[in-house]
Amino acid sequence: MKKTLSLGIDVGSVSTNMILLDDENNVVKKLYIRTHGRPIDALRKGVAAIGGALDGEAEVCAAGTTGSGRQLAGVIIGADVVKNEITAHAAAACHMVPEAATILEIGGQDSKIILLRDGMVSDFAMNTVCAAGTGSVLDSQAARLGIPIEDFGGYALKAKNPVRIAGRCAVFAESDMISKQQAGHTNEDIMAGLCDALVRNYLNNVAKKKEIRTPIVFQGGVAANVGIAAAFEQALKQKVIIPQHYDVMGAFGAALLAKERLLSSGRTTRFFGFASCHNDYTVHGVECKGCMNLCEVIEIRSDGETIAYWGDRCGKWSCICARPENKEHINT
Repeated sequence: MKKTLSLGIDVGSVSTNMILLDDENNVVKKLYIRTHGRPIDALRKGVAAIGGALDGEAEVCAAGTTGSGRQLAGVIIGADVVKNEITAHAAAACHMVPEAATILEIGGQDSKIILLRDGMVSDFAMNTVCAAGTGSVLDSQAARLGIPIEDFGGYALKAKNPVRIAGRCAVFAESDMISKQQAGHTNEDIMAGLCDALVRNYLNNVAKKKEIRTPIVFQGGVAANVGIAAAFEQALKQKVIIPQHYDVMGAFGAALLAKERLLSSGRTTRFFGFASCHNDYTVHGVECKGCMNLCEVIEIRSDGETIAYWGDRCGKWSCICARPENKEHINT
């Protein structure tokens, strides 16, 4: 008898994450790929890699997508659910830390806070257009200092006299760091200052006026940075919990939600299979002139065949799909 697995995919601006869960929600395989501004290529590469890791004794029985590219990914793989990041991250956190009350999530280009009460999302907030409180700042400054990003947090923990870095703006932060270098401060003190600045920016902007209760779960790629985790604990005067699969929590949640949807409905999966990664996908923009909204409608084609539209406000286009499996279009 074949093992049944649940597939979760999180397509973000910086990374595309995938995960396979078994019947007991144990992680069978997980994958992290840099998106590099080409989500379709990253998705195809990831689907091929994670599919190639399976043997003939396993099959996918549920598939879910999340992230900024969730609609695109959902159409390409034949997702059973397409969920926003808040829902997916909350589902994963509640599974791993059932009593979780606050989720701190920081990725490469965005950050968010999610408040949970009795296992349900009660409030949330995301960062604005500025990336000052995200992982991209750490990446760029680590590269400028010639330090591997994996070692950044360790350096910060060695600081003897952390300096104060302006954290409201990524440009100002870099300028301030250069100034501190020229003044003779050590890299360790500067990196600790940057960690403190990122946390200060997050708490003063993303988490502004939010009631942060314990247990506090810290997830997202930046949770790997022990310097940031320590800065959060110092600022909040509370312990933060970093779950085992902190880096793929969005994908984890998408897989859980897809499995839950199919179990409750009794339906079978729409997943097209791993062979779909070999198709040639193209995306086109179409301006609808049906009304004054002039919606930019996104059309996606697979091997020259239109398989879906989205982006319209009225549903005139998004209800159309050439593939029979997708006629029941999912919008969340």
